[in-house]
Amino acid sequence: MSPFRAEVATLDPPAAPHITLAEVRAAAGRIRGAVVRTPTLRCDTLSRATGATVFLKLDNLQATGAFKERGAANRIALLSPRERAAGVIAMSAGNHAQAVARHAALAGIAATIVMPRYTPATKVTRTEGWGAKVVLHGETLAEAAAHAYDLALREGLTFIHPYDDPAVIAGQGTAALEMLEDAPEIEMLAVPVGGGGLVTGCAAAALEMKPGIQVFGVEVEAYPAMAQRLAGRPVQVGGPTVAEGIAVRDVGELPFAWLKQHGIEVLVVPERAVEEAIAMLCEGAKVVAEGAGAAGLAAVLAFPERFAGKAVGIPICGGNIDARALSNVLLRQLLRDGRLLRLHFDIPDRPGMLADIARRISDLGGNVIEVQHQQLFGAPTVQSTELHLMVEVRDAAQGNAIVAALQAGHYVVRRG
Repeated sequence: MSPFRAEVATLDPPAAPHITLAEVRAAAGRIRGAVVRTPTLRCDTLSRATGATVFLKLDNLQATGAFKERGAANRIALLSPRERAAGVIAMSAGNHAQAVARHAALAGIAATIVMPRYTPATKVTRTEGWGAKVVLHGETLAEAAAHAYDLALREGLTFIHPYDDPAVIAGQGTAALEMLEDAPEIEMLAVPVGGGGLVTGCAAAALEMKPGIQVFGVEVEAYPAMAQRLAGRPVQVGGPTVAEGIAVRDVGELPFAWLKQHGIEVLVVPERAVEEAIAMLCEGAKVVAEGAGAAGLAAVLAFPERFAGKAVGIPICGGNIDARALSNVLLRQLLRDGRLLRLHFDIPDRPGMLADIARRISDLGGNVIEVQHQQLFGAPTVQSTELHLMVEVRDAAQGNAIVAALQAGHYVVRRG
């Protein structure tokens, strides 16, 4: 059970929330002007690469860089005068924190955000930048959540849940509402799943707007909690992932009940597919997406047979990726695509050897971008030297030709 729901623990799961298209449309009216109506664009580059007709809903263009503003804005708009006067509280280490902070500030409402102590300083600073009071507590999200609930009860604050709240779910559904209004030809949606609020809201809106549309949730293989719950299996999650925005152990009870009732399938994608999707979005669509924001495209890459020939709507639900993580993903993808070569040699320690290797590479159009030449300590004997090269090439075929030319010169080349 979600730690956010600890105060309403029961033996029986909650009933599925009644989320209707009318409620999503009402939410759209409440948040109009406070939340960006982001564009839905067909991407021909990704369409050619995947065999599907890909439409991207660019919620990475929201002021805080993520879709979370939709649900937060709708929930805050529904506060009573007494609740507004008392203030709101939320728990988050990421996008929900900034969303609540921003929309509370826009409404002139005091906001407290509880974050785990390990939260990166940049996220704390950004949240405080929207005017919220940040409280750092606990080592885990569950500990921070428990403290947030305790503060809410003691200080009379309204807790704004990131996904286990019908008003938040309806607000998130406005992403699908806009997408289908702008691109009614969409036949499928591939929606990232963390706690489940976004996929529930989007599915509720889409299934009523366009009966027969297929909606898939998407989780990463290290955190397939919703897929496990829906299959009736124990939740076993954990491990590093670039999709930290959907790295959730305790999914929302309301989203779980709704998805189960409506038979929504959740696809589980490998980590490598998420990295590939981030790189494809950056290079092919010129879109910066965080790991969670790229999960929908990762599903199209991992399950091509499910989406081939279909018009697929993909919410790019967040763009808050660390610059170093993005650069690492792009470099790893260049290596996988064969556009970067890592070459290792043990060569005789004689004049002209390095020059000859460089000439063979340049003759075939390769560009040496990094050289490590170890003569003293790394080589197996004093008569040899270790050489490590990073070479930029157009594609795998050019890289293979360069390796063949080096081997023809009697060099022993190891790739890796």
